[in-house]
This record gives sequence, structure tokens and C-alpha cells, in this order.
Amino acid sequence: MSVTTVPLRPVGKGGLWLLWIGVAALLAIAAGVAWSQTRVNGFEVVKAGEGPSPTDEDIVLIKYTGRLSDGTVFDQQEQAPLPVAGSVPGFSKALKKMQRGGKYKIVIPPEEGYGEQAAGPIPPNSTLYFDVELLDFRNAAEVRAMMQQMQQMQGGPGGPPSDAPQP
Repeated sequence: MSVTTVPLRPVGKGGLWLLWIGVAALLAIAAGVAWSQTRVNGFEVVKAGEGPSPTDEDIVLIKYTGRLSDGTVFDQQEQAPLPVAGSVPGFSKALKKMQRGGKYKIVIPPEEGYGEQAAGPIPPNSTLYFDVELLDFRNAAEVRAMMQQMQQMQGGPGGPPSDAPQP
């Protein structure tokens, strides 16, 4: 068995620097791609959640703070139930990427929010900024069944049954 050697030409003085510049450029591009994946379409994962994500048929329970671009808080809730399909398009898209226990930052441009319409304290053409924590979510049918069960336990929509003892 014989080994054939291939002569390598020596690297010129400027060639090594070009190699290092190329490596640095590749690292910068890789870092940029990695950062952009954490902030896709105005959606940034602050703390990852676990399990499946909600669908259009679900009702989520979220903790959130909504701000305008100047930092003004226009809405804030500790436990707000919200139908995924019943919110503005940008918020609905973001909810479907979340997982239970996760914390997120969402930026909704006007065209995916309220657009040219004013909505309460939100002026027309506003970009909306949200800090959201997905506490839980359930299928809408599950929520309706739980509500019916609670109403039955309380004696229906009007309160306790008429034959119940009065205090």
C-alpha cells in the first residue's frame, strides 16, 4: 500500500486574515438568524411554556399588560378569559404559538390590530405592545359544559331552586 502526498501551497500573508474575517461573518449571520427566530413576526418568547398550543376553538386564560408605543398602559388583567378566535388577528396568531406557563412579548402592527379605527383608549393606526403569560386554556365546548354544571349546582341561571330553604 502506498500513500500519495499532495503538496499544499503555503497560505499567503493576507489569506489567513480573510479566513478569520469569513469565520467572523458566518458567526454574525448565525447569531442574527438565531435572534430572529426568537422574535418572529413581533413574537418573542421570554419564558418557554410546556405542552400543546391553543387553537381557534379554545378559550385561553391569560395575564397581560397592553401598551401603546409611548408606553401608556391601555389595558391590564391578572386573569382574563379570551376566545382565541375572538381577538384581533395579530393577537390570535400569537396565542396559537404559546404554551401553558409561557411568558411572551407581542408587537401587533396596526394592520393586524385595530387599523384605522379607534378602540377605546387606543388611537387609530396604533402599534400595540403586550406582555402576556398563558395561564391555561380549554376547549370552548369544555368551558360551556363547566358553566352549565356550575349553573345547575346553583339551581340554574336565576339562582337557587325555588324550593330551597331561604336564609
